[in-house]
Amino acid sequence: MKHIVVDHTLINNTRIAHGVHGAGEPVVLIHGTPSSSYIWRNVMPHLVAAGYQVHVFDLLGYGLSERPWDTNIDTSMTAQVPILEGLLDLWELDTFHLVAHDIGGGVAQRFGIQSTERLRSLTMIDVVSYDSYPSKRTRQQMDAGLDVLIETPDQQHRSHFSDWLLSTVQNKQKLSDDAHDVFLDFISGPVGQASMFQHQVRHYDPSHTMELADQMHELGQVPVKLIWGADDAWQVTDWAHKLNQAIPGSELTIIEDCGHFSPEDQPGRVAELIVTFLSGR
Repeated sequence: MKHIVVDHTLINNTRIAHGVHGAGEPVVLIHGTPSSSYIWRNVMPHLVAAGYQVHVFDLLGYGLSERPWDTNIDTSMTAQVPILEGLLDLWELDTFHLVAHDIGGGVAQRFGIQSTERLRSLTMIDVVSYDSYPSKRTRQQMDAGLDVLIETPDQQHRSHFSDWLLSTVQNKQKLSDDAHDVFLDFISGPVGQASMFQHQVRHYDPSHTMELADQMHELGQVPVKLIWGADDAWQVTDWAHKLNQAIPGSELTIIEDCGHFSPEDQPGRVAELIVTFLSGR
């Protein structure tokens, strides 16, 4: 197991794990839920080999970044935008290519609409948008109360979310034992379980993306690539087509035999699509 975030910094008095790899044009990768920057470990080397400098980080409340004890600390998609901006200052990046997965797409959409001039391009992979989340099942769990979920016995919690993680890929073997265990450990245990519900599930609120619904066309000012798993059960391809229609000039590629965690199911194909897109800018 090798994490690709190796450094730590304070952004708005919270500790953020991050890493920079390679040299060349800057590319920033934003992960989603319930994962971490670890999801990029098989994509990043291809980008570095193609001559890009790759910047990765764990969102606040995720992965190796701080899990705030204070529940008043906002870890929503909207609140992650200042975290990204702080890292851009640290990395001294004025303009860059942005690649986002899952709820990272919500962060990217908010940043891209408010700071379009800073984007060289935007790639969104199986992202949330509009009111595409949470799922009916997750909504029912949220309605039952987060406290109930936080206090679920560890073995029962791990069993449930082990199955949940496996539903992110089309080929169950593609979510290797290492990756499965890394993601599961991050959201389990005395810190991880409570943190997952307080810092992730609690903020599965479509208001963060619905606020942007009538502004999505503004992203068409920069080159936009959409990459989607044909078998994505979390964000079905209907949302890919809706985004494609809403963002003028955007390109859409749907990957066959691929689920929601595209960087796990088809990392080589995802990397190839990103490199081809960026090299044509």
